[in-house]
Amino acid sequence: MMQYEDAVSWIHSRLRLGIKPGLQRMEELLEKLGNPHQTIRTVHIGGTNGKGSTVTFLRNMLQEAGYTVGTFTSPYFERFNERISMNGVPISDEALTSLVERVKPIAEEMEDSEWGGPSEFEVITAMNFLYFAEYETPDIVLEEVGLGGRLDSTNVITPLVSVITSIGMDHMQFLGNSLEDIAFEKAGIIKAGVPVVSGVSQPEAAAVISEQAEQKDSQLHVLGEGFSAVSMEHLPDGERFRYEEGGATESFDMTMIGMHQVRNAAVSIKVAGLLGEHGFRIDPGHVKRGLLKAYWPGRMEKVSDTPLIFLDGAHNPEGVAALVSTIQERFRGRRVSSLFAALKDKDLKPMIEPLKTAVDHLVLTQFDFPRAASGSELRELAGGGTVEGDWKQFVDEYVAAPKEGEVLLITGSLYFLSEVKPYLLKKLENNRINK
Repeated sequence: MMQYEDAVSWIHSRLRLGIKPGLQRMEELLEKLGNPHQTIRTVHIGGTNGKGSTVTFLRNMLQEAGYTVGTFTSPYFERFNERISMNGVPISDEALTSLVERVKPIAEEMEDSEWGGPSEFEVITAMNFLYFAEYETPDIVLEEVGLGGRLDSTNVITPLVSVITSIGMDHMQFLGNSLEDIAFEKAGIIKAGVPVVSGVSQPEAAAVISEQAEQKDSQLHVLGEGFSAVSMEHLPDGERFRYEEGGATESFDMTMIGMHQVRNAAVSIKVAGLLGEHGFRIDPGHVKRGLLKAYWPGRMEKVSDTPLIFLDGAHNPEGVAALVSTIQERFRGRRVSSLFAALKDKDLKPMIEPLKTAVDHLVLTQFDFPRAASGSELRELAGGGTVEGDWKQFVDEYVAAPKEGEVLLITGSLYFLSEVKPYLLKKLENNRINK
């Protein structure tokens, strides 16, 4: 019997194969597994930012309506198992190990085929399909795109609804150097006759999505056209907004912070409505309770009131732009410090410069990850800021002597935040006990 640690280690060993865009290997792997993806009902969620938040909004609405919901998301925040979850509960170690025992021999057999062996993400994607087809049988599965859309491993499904949350300049080495190119790749998840909901705002990207939807005879629902959301009030721990569609309006509260999350919530509400055409009954009460329960780690997540500390995974220019807007909306007149770390392969300059302008004190650091940029590299790009070589020392000193009335935003790579969060929470708890 394989042990859990060995199973996860084998999955990660597939990373050496790198990213391998294309669907031929995926289709071959799934055929050898009995095409489990063809037996589950899905919603396919792509986009540059907002995929995880949209998944959690929609999952909670569906659960409030009494449905069982599988989710496939990436990356994980604290534990690998989070990527495949049932009603928000990560897959068990035993089930994950069992799935690896089934997929591993097929993957290794494929090494000598014309397609080659599957990558890490292809293996995990196949495991997710197999899990929800045979181990658990949810009413619906929310499948998050890994990278792009057109050639992504998840793009073997024919969903009930397709979703494109946003378009931004990220992963350009794979997706192209213009919004139009990236939009074309993201729009690759649109299937013939399947409705698509779009939260994309840039005209040039929106035009590409519209053209692809028309070619596929897919009914397109665009935020700001057929339905919309208007901010009403910034709540202490969330947002209040008005959702409008077809002349009808309804106000909703949610516990996630920022206007970008209002947009994601509106897209989710529209998707929930379209699922009604497939027998899913989600009424405004389910939506209200689902939005209040929705939580996604590392997205303007408040981890402490005293001192006031937030974690936000702003890991690309659009993510930083959303964070800067939130700073301006919520913290005007307050001193704001930010601890930032990021990966070298990101478009760093348009991330660091706006953040430096928006905060009073920018601290640049690095973390233990192969592709992490150093603090000095980040400072050079920022044209200033303080370099802190050891982020743990910075956290220790900040928690021990917080500045009165200051807000600390820890941001950048989600990999960085996943290291910081458990350390920070332990430090805060120890500090409370010792007071």
